[in-house]
Amino acid sequence: MVDFRKTLLLLAIIAMVGSVASAQVTAPFQCSAGLAVPTTVRAEGIAEIMGDFVMQCTGGTPTALGATVPQVNFRIWLNVNVTSKLVSGNYTEAILAIDDPAPLKQKACSDSGAGCPLVGIGYSGGIRYLDPDNSINRQDLGNDVYNIFQGVYKSPNELEWLGVPIDPPGTQEVRIIRITNVRGDANARGVGGLIPLTISMFISTIGSNAIPITDPTQTVAWVIDGMEFSASSGSFLQCESEYAESFCSSSDMYLKYKENFATAFKVQVDDDREDAADKDAWTGQPILGNPIPYNTESGWYNPGIDDNGIGIKSAGLATQGTQLIAMFGQGTPIPSGVNLWVTDISMSLDCGAPSSLQSDNIAVLTSGSTPGWDQVTLTSGVGQAVWEVVEDSPFTDDEIYFGVDVRYTANTTSGIPALGTGTVNGAYYPLSSIHTAYSGAKVPRFVDDSEAKTLVTINSCATNLLFVYVTNQGGFETGMVVTNSSLDPFNTATQEGPCKIYYYGFTTGGLVAAMTPVDIPNVPAGHQAIWTLSSGGTVNTAGGFIAATPGFQGYAIVSCMFQYAHGFAFISDLGANNLAHGYQALILDGLMDEWPRTGSLSEFLDN
Repeated sequence: MVDFRKTLLLLAIIAMVGSVASAQVTAPFQCSAGLAVPTTVRAEGIAEIMGDFVMQCTGGTPTALGATVPQVNFRIWLNVNVTSKLVSGNYTEAILAIDDPAPLKQKACSDSGAGCPLVGIGYSGGIRYLDPDNSINRQDLGNDVYNIFQGVYKSPNELEWLGVPIDPPGTQEVRIIRITNVRGDANARGVGGLIPLTISMFISTIGSNAIPITDPTQTVAWVIDGMEFSASSGSFLQCESEYAESFCSSSDMYLKYKENFATAFKVQVDDDREDAADKDAWTGQPILGNPIPYNTESGWYNPGIDDNGIGIKSAGLATQGTQLIAMFGQGTPIPSGVNLWVTDISMSLDCGAPSSLQSDNIAVLTSGSTPGWDQVTLTSGVGQAVWEVVEDSPFTDDEIYFGVDVRYTANTTSGIPALGTGTVNGAYYPLSSIHTAYSGAKVPRFVDDSEAKTLVTINSCATNLLFVYVTNQGGFETGMVVTNSSLDPFNTATQEGPCKIYYYGFTTGGLVAAMTPVDIPNVPAGHQAIWTLSSGGTVNTAGGFIAATPGFQGYAIVSCMFQYAHGFAFISDLGANNLAHGYQALILDGLMDEWPRTGSLSEFLDN
């Protein structure tokens, strides 16, 4: 019985010792990658910033004093091409940061290949990456503690970080490893249906010090069409000059750029940090952590960091803010003789864009004065204007409007401006066909998926008059007159232009189906062209000769290059001694939505 009790006591002691020994076993060093924060990116974009990939790492044993801190090789892949900016050779703007150091505590390694090795400090929690110059880190060990590492371009969809010293934090602390500033080719994913398509990032550690990672594949972006473009259209008459509008008056046309989600339009970098307690101590966008306080085209960007010789000071900085382009004449050229002017700024900035055209965004022409109008350079009817967003509202789906003004001096004798229709396309800018990381490429950059919209139409100014019977045979004469009545007390825009007389009928020599047209010189507003068949005539006071057509009998069609032409014919025997009759010429053109055989719309009178 005593032996049995001794046995039970021994078993209890063994169990207790085993339990204590088990409690003292250190958990292995491992990381969980389930903290990615996807961002919404533009389907038009080639170099869109992905959401941060964040790992929380725990366990392991902090490196002993003076021992070498384990160096780890990290590699990431996207399911699209990586398009992060190359800042020095194959070094990119993509960043691996350890423990999210504050802006003034960030130190960048100068060699991702060697990894900037460290030795252990023998303290719980390991190396203090949050405060790299702390005396605890140094202890006369010569430690240069770096917490910012640049990714190296490996292949079109792959980046790597070699030799990054990662000191295990032990069981009492958590080590944060964040990958940011990775740009990807969102356009390669296209646009989904009811649910947006996604961009994924996969991470692994490679080599003898590989770290186990749970959930190594994470969604880092949702892909959505970024913008809708539309344009109002203007219809103009060839014979009516178009003059400059004042900046604050209604434009001839408007261009509209509408973002499809609230951060589709962004400024280059955040210069307004009212919510940052130490805003006067740092510049750029160097805060790490979620939620990231920036909605800009740039990512993590710390121009105040010490230069590491491989481009760290420019890492994350976008080439420009969101830019918007209007491509005039890309679909159908703008008619020759037409000059286009655009507003230098979005219309709601300084003056009265219509209430429906108000927006919180402000964009500025990349070349030109502000505010006012700037002329678009057209070559063979093709040109462009580019604006950049300089203020944005990240909490509303904004609309930006720009005015377009048409200007020309009418000269229908020379065919200025030319008849026809011109189009405009609207898109993000700059446009590019570079879908990989490239040192000379801008970020962000976009594809052109725009569609041409009708912008301007130049219509013919014409009135076609039918003189149903004219004769210079059998002792009779016909006198004819065409009046340009566009000069009136009703503030009608005056028009002017030449006419042509088309005769159909007989001459004394026989039947003539159609004679060579007779020219009437330019008829100014308020003037008349007066002539007889036998002798011809002139445009009163303005001069110019109208050729005679003696011996003709039949009908005539007079086509004038202005809209307010009216005609009268007077037939009499020679000297008007015995017989005389007059009548108004018939207008062959239609009214409003009618479209007659002439293809022209003119003033139509009842009698």
